[in-house]
Amino acid sequence: MNALTPFVAHSDRTLLRKNGTVGILERLCVVIEPTDTQKDNAKDKYEAVGNWLADAPQYLFSAARISPQGSFALGTATKPLNGLEYDVDLLCRFTAFAGGLGPVDLKRVLGDRLRENGTYRFILQEMPRCWRLNFAGEFHMDITPSVPNAVCRNGGELVPDKKLRAWKPTNPSGYLKLFEKRAALTPIMRLRKALAAMDSRGTVDPFPEHIGFKGILRRIVQLLKRHRDIYFETADESLRPISVILTTLAARAYEFCVGKYVFDSEFDVMLAVVSSMPYYIESYTQYGKPQWYVANETTEGENFAEKWNLHPERAAAFFEWHRQILADVEHLATLEGSDQVTKSLAQAFGSQPVNQVVAAMAEEINMARQHRMLSVAPKIGIVTGASAVPRATPVRSNTFYGRK
Repeated sequence: MNALTPFVAHSDRTLLRKNGTVGILERLCVVIEPTDTQKDNAKDKYEAVGNWLADAPQYLFSAARISPQGSFALGTATKPLNGLEYDVDLLCRFTAFAGGLGPVDLKRVLGDRLRENGTYRFILQEMPRCWRLNFAGEFHMDITPSVPNAVCRNGGELVPDKKLRAWKPTNPSGYLKLFEKRAALTPIMRLRKALAAMDSRGTVDPFPEHIGFKGILRRIVQLLKRHRDIYFETADESLRPISVILTTLAARAYEFCVGKYVFDSEFDVMLAVVSSMPYYIESYTQYGKPQWYVANETTEGENFAEKWNLHPERAAAFFEWHRQILADVEHLATLEGSDQVTKSLAQAFGSQPVNQVVAAMAEEINMARQHRMLSVAPKIGIVTGASAVPRATPVRSNTFYGRK
């Protein structure tokens, strides 16, 4: 891997501008992820399906373990564009599997049990490796059967492949644990030291707030997925890089960057992660053709980029998209003024959610002004909560007559 350019310290003005952009991006992530109501709905459907499978009288289901996987389990789900449905993924592990059924037969057993339900039989659809329940107008739920992979030291699984009529290795639980471990890593920031040095009597948190409870890695993944969806909105859907590739590359890049560098802001962490992602794509030439490999590190034999080798245009589409998102993130770092930032964000992540965020922030500023909680601090600009900022000058309430 080539060495990354060290992230050098910038001026206070640049740091605070970047931090403000991160605050907008954090709010944007809240807008583009499923609402609490949608999460609760998915949870209720998941529990109902899980209980139906767990209560089956067949011996195979007696020790089955049903668990969520994918973006809902990782905490990186985003709203699909144009009213499309959410994708909720489940894994049904047949831990009591005795080796008597092959991949096709095991999948059939799962499908038969789902058809026994008077509701599920009418919304059931067979997919290459799973069964899909289409909950109209809400989301679809993909339920994949699996058996333990005896040769995987990390407790991996084998799932059926209809086309190949064979088992394919995977390890969603191991993948989740590794992702959570990486997401828990915390970058070292110069920014907090810089803010502390600005005034010896206290520190100032810029308005709006920093990255929230989700953590930086999960927010980066959500932004990657959203940018991808906007970029490929009018393109062939098959060209869109699948989410697990974006998630894997971002997680590996995040782990490396957090362990290697000290950053000025969360924005610089995102920039470092985005720029580093291609380093974790393996490639080689076979019979004169490029072969691509994005490994599932938690099991052997699973290549998330396997379809790139059958459809090289998908690899080309990924690199074209990556050049665009890197350019968009780099451009954001150069912008000054809310109009420029809003326009750039809308082009990259969609106008509707960005305008929603900007409108909400404007309303908060207006409310803070009315309650005399809006101030102008030296070297910082508009902040809320003047009492926390030494030498901050209150901003007068705004009326039609220009006076209180």
